Amino acid sequence: MSKKTRKKSSKPSPKSRKTPARKPVAAKAASKTASKTARRGATASAKKPAAKTAKATAKELVRKPPKKSVQTAKTASAKSSHKPTPKPLIKSNLSDARRPAVGTGLAEGAMAPAFKLPRDGGGSVSLADYAGQKLVLFFYPRADTPGCTREAIDFTRLSGAFADAGAAVLGISADTVKAQESFRDKHELSVPLVSDEQHEMLEAYGAWGEKSMYGRTFMGIIRTTVVVGADGRIARIWRNVRVDGHADEVLEAVRAM
Repeated sequence: MSKKTRKKSSKPSPKSRKTPARKPVAAKAASKTASKTARRGATASAKKPAAKTAKATAKELVRKPPKKSVQTAKTASAKSSHKPTPKPLIKSNLSDARRPAVGTGLAEGAMAPAFKLPRDGGGSVSLADYAGQKLVLFFYPRADTPGCTREAIDFTRLSGAFADAGAAVLGISADTVKAQESFRDKHELSVPLVSDEQHEMLEAYGAWGEKSMYGRTFMGIIRTTVVVGADGRIARIWRNVRVDGHADEVLEAVRAM
């Protein structure tokens, strides 16, 4: 044999070589898809029972509340049922206790409260000065205001007629003596004007009390007229006086006494 022949014969033929078997590409893809599907199925199956369990638990909680919450609610309702019914609060106004009631202690037939107060022109006047004589006391809110001015002028106009009926006339307000004198001089008033700055006589005769104006409530002088008889007793009382014609009405009452 020649050397060339030997070399050719020593090389294995292509057909005799053993090639490792390769898996087809389609099979690999199929196996991967199957494994993924299996994993997803397992996850989904794991999630579904958990979701179902959560929903079931929620339903049970709605239908049957926890025992502790039920017991707590029962305890709270029991406690509230044992609480006494709250009483309505009564508002106390201490200022009301200091406010004298209008006409307190003063009524027709009662003895007239004694007084001694300064008047216009100097000096003072008292109830004792008019003992055995009829006395007309008209209380007005404020000097030199329209209603008070008309009232004082009317009593001044009729002062002679009152004197003929055996009665003296006094005007009383909380103004100062100086203000009373200015009021007298401006309107030429002849009736004595008494100054009660401390409201002592005003309260005693029920002419000081609660008033309201323009929706505002306040303490002040209530226009009042009182006639004291010769015996020192209250003969007539007029409250919340209307000025027009009032002096004439008082004069008729004094004449009838």
